[in-house]
Amino acid sequence: MTKDIKHNDPYKNAGVDINAGNDLIDKIKNDVVESHSPNVIGNFGGFAGMFSLGKDYEDPVLVACTDGVGTKVSLAQEINSLDFIGQDLVAMCVNDLIVCGAKPLFFLDYFASSKLNVDEAAKIIKSIARACNESECSLLGGETAEMPGHYLDNNFDLAGFAVGCVDRKKIIDNNSISSGDILVGIESSGPHSNGFSLIRKILKDSNLDEIEYKKIANLAIKPTLLYPKLITHLIEKYALKGMAHITGGGLLENIPRSIPDNLCAEIYNDSWHVPEIFSWLKNYGNLQMEDMYRIFNCGIGMVLIVDKTISKKMINSAYSFGFKAYEIGHIKEKFSNNQISII
Repeated sequence: MTKDIKHNDPYKNAGVDINAGNDLIDKIKNDVVESHSPNVIGNFGGFAGMFSLGKDYEDPVLVACTDGVGTKVSLAQEINSLDFIGQDLVAMCVNDLIVCGAKPLFFLDYFASSKLNVDEAAKIIKSIARACNESECSLLGGETAEMPGHYLDNNFDLAGFAVGCVDRKKIIDNNSISSGDILVGIESSGPHSNGFSLIRKILKDSNLDEIEYKKIANLAIKPTLLYPKLITHLIEKYALKGMAHITGGGLLENIPRSIPDNLCAEIYNDSWHVPEIFSWLKNYGNLQMEDMYRIFNCGIGMVLIVDKTISKKMINSAYSFGFKAYEIGHIKEKFSNNQISII
């Protein structure tokens, strides 16, 4: 039996096109292989991916996480702007991974659709491969599922899985955080990949004309920034006490996850540049500032907790990597049930 499919293909008649899947593999193979580090073992297309830790770690601890991009997919598809949705997927995973001090090693993706659009899928997976390259993380494998009758029309969904490693003695566990430490905020590009069910509702209810609608939508779907190269550099050079990736739950929910129970964070309102999209969402969505801080990152994608003596150096290092950074708050003793406040 060869790859040549007979004229009346029963599986294709049921909605699954094997040839389309093979065409997709041909389109993405080079991009995937280019993302591979020397630690990848074996050839492209095997049943499982293999990765060697090598001798870089004394007491290696594997770190894993998984995520998706939510309904940002729907808005990106609506305005036919899918070039960076793969970057969003990678970023949501590897940006979580680095919070404990781990270096991303490899990534797996899952792409599911009602009917496989080869060009669309190739564009997305190529974006995943580029983002893996940027994060020094190998795209080790993935799954493409065609599921007629399960997803409607031309809808699709994405999920990603990242694995990294950190030496046990270098794990950033937040235990050294103390009163007086500084919170350094690293800029975001916009909402990243959170809050899009609300964003889409506000857009739908806004009665904008087509040009203005697309302008705001494009501001909203700016690709999620990739922080691994910057954070890896900072970890090698400075003593980071804690980090928080600002995702679903915004600043109010994520920063407390990285602070010991006996401490709290005070955030300086108006201490960083807030991208235009957030002001638009607040005004057109009639949202209170507490809502904004609890739903969106509001312009801060990653928060670093450091000793006050090195906060300025951290900010300068971030700028040297092309990121704007700000002192956005400090740590103090907790005297109430609130672990975070905006002042």
